[in-house]
This record gives sequence, structure tokens and C-alpha cells, in this order.
Amino acid sequence: MDRRLILGAAAAVVPVALAAPALAQTQNPEIRWRLASSFPKNLDILFGGAEYLARRVAQMTENRFQIRCFAAGEIVPALQVLDALQTGTIECGQTSSLYYIGKDPTLAAFAAIPWGMNMRQMTAWMRYGGGNEIAAELYRDYNVVGIPFGETGTQMGGWFRKEIRGVDDLKGVKFRISGIAGQVFAKLGAAPTQIAASDIYPSLERGTIDAAEWIGPYDDEKLGFQRVAKYYYTPGFWDASSRGVFMMNNRAWEGLPDRYKHILEVACGEATLEMIARYDEANPKALRRLLAGGAQLKAWPREVLQAAWRATHELYEDTATQNPRFRKMWTNYKAFRDEQFQWFRVAENAYENFAFAAAAQR
Repeated sequence: MDRRLILGAAAAVVPVALAAPALAQTQNPEIRWRLASSFPKNLDILFGGAEYLARRVAQMTENRFQIRCFAAGEIVPALQVLDALQTGTIECGQTSSLYYIGKDPTLAAFAAIPWGMNMRQMTAWMRYGGGNEIAAELYRDYNVVGIPFGETGTQMGGWFRKEIRGVDDLKGVKFRISGIAGQVFAKLGAAPTQIAASDIYPSLERGTIDAAEWIGPYDDEKLGFQRVAKYYYTPGFWDASSRGVFMMNNRAWEGLPDRYKHILEVACGEATLEMIARYDEANPKALRRLLAGGAQLKAWPREVLQAAWRATHELYEDTATQNPRFRKMWTNYKAFRDEQFQWFRVAENAYENFAFAAAAQR
């Protein structure tokens, strides 16, 4: 073969080979973000969701997009993550939108609301029922972008110093509870308050509060509630699903290449499945330990559930008359929820009612 042809072909290849690394760097710029979490490090599944997200983002970008995770209080207080994102103090955060209902009660809908949908139903509403679009519209007002991130599944109903036999027993009870659920319990006569995770145990121990709900057996055991309140109620009817959110300052999000935006969306989805799988594996074991240690598992009296159902829907209707954005959300959410409830009664609930009871009798 003509030596000149060989040299010519090689010369044609060289610019492409040299250009490839430069092109890759253009597509994958180095970015460093700080993430502020609303949760402490000792809650390893919850805070661990942020760490899992950061690892996956780094892996999918050859370590060129790195997110450093900070626990609650290390940069900003647990319940001020949204405020820090609005001002651009941080680029991103792990939080729950229901912590910020003081800004707009509609925010609770993207995390958990009393008598709401379970995890699968919530996922369907967010993706295909209009939930993501309603959330995005609201988040824009606070200069943030949010991606659903993290999930606990149905939560427990909390720890009480005294037994609750009816609605009257809730009168005056100082109850740590977040979101719209606090307003529902206020209608039932309780005195709700929102306290960050790290402050709940000392508040219970000192008697500043009489009862507290957090998530479920695994986290509750870590926080030590069983040592200061023995009655453990179920279910957390205000948390049939509890969905977290990965929030970003809008400017930081807009500055990302499209590829990094897609990677964040994928990583958030993975982290959500990882979190719920870990909770589902860990909670049964933790519950057995709690009961063996003296905790008393109690179901909410039917009278309380019925009163809470009425109070919840009265509250929703009242709020909808005063807040157009809440009305838009609730009209959409309720229609989707009611249809999902009917469908789940046909298959899921029919199966569970028999199979769960039958397995318990063996």
C-alpha cells in the first residue's frame, strides 16, 4: 500500500482523537454543590438518601458533578432549607415541602396530607395526574425547582404519654406534628407544634410536649421515643405516603447542562426506591424490638378516625375558599385520590384484608 495513503489516513484520525477529551469536558463540566438537609446524620436511611443521591450523581458524571451533603444545622437550621435556597445561600437541599405550609398550605400536598394517597397512588398523581405541574408552578414563586426525592411509606401515628381512648383524650395534648395534620389535630382539641427531629426527644423528656410523631419504628427507635412515651399509635393517617423533595435554587438548576439535569432526575428516582426498600426491610425488626422493650402498640379509636376524617375535609374546603392555589390543587388531588381509592379496594385492599389476617393466624 502507498505509504502516503497510510500517513494521510492516520493524520485524519488524529484530530478526532485529540478532540474527544475536550468534547467530553465540555459536556461534563466540573460542578460543586452544597446540599443542606432537614435531617440529622443519625437517621441513616433518611439522611442516607442524600448521600446515596450524591454518590450516584458522581458516578454518572465521572466525578465531575459532586454534591457535598450537610446535615440539619450544619449550614442552616432543619426547617429553613427552603429559605436558604430562595436566597441562593446553598445550591440544593433535601427537605419536605410540608415544613413550609406557613408560606402556602398547598406545599403540603407534594409531601403528605391527612387522608391522602399511598406511595404508589402518590407517584401516579405526581407523574400522570398533574401533581408535578402544580408543584412546579408553586415552586417557581419561591425561586426553586423541586424533584420528588425520598419516600417513607405509610408512617406511624406517634408516641403518647397517656392512652387515647377517644377524642376527649386529645384535648390540650401538646403534640409534635408537622404540616396540615397539625391543623387537623388543633380542630380536635390538641395543641400541635412543629419541632425538628433532633429536638423532639429532649422536648418529650422535659414535658414541653406530651406526644410526638416522626416516621416509623426504625427512626423512632433511634431517636429514643420509647424511653419517655410508651403508647405507640397506628396508623399515621396524615402520612399514607410521605414524599421528600430535592430542591434546587432556580439559578443553579438553569446553569446545569441538560445531561446533568437528567442525571439528577434519574438519581432522585433511584434514591427514592432505595429509601423505601430500606425502610420496609428495617421497620418490622425495629417494631419487634420496641414491643419487646415495653412499647404498647395501639390502634387509633374509630371515634378519633371518624372525627379526624370530618375535620380534615372541612379544613380542606375552608382552605380552598380562601386560597385559589390550594383550591386548584385540592380539586385535582381529590378527584384523583377518590378514583384511586375505588380501584385499590377492588384488588389491593381485597387481597391484603384476607392475606395479612390469614398469615397472622398461622
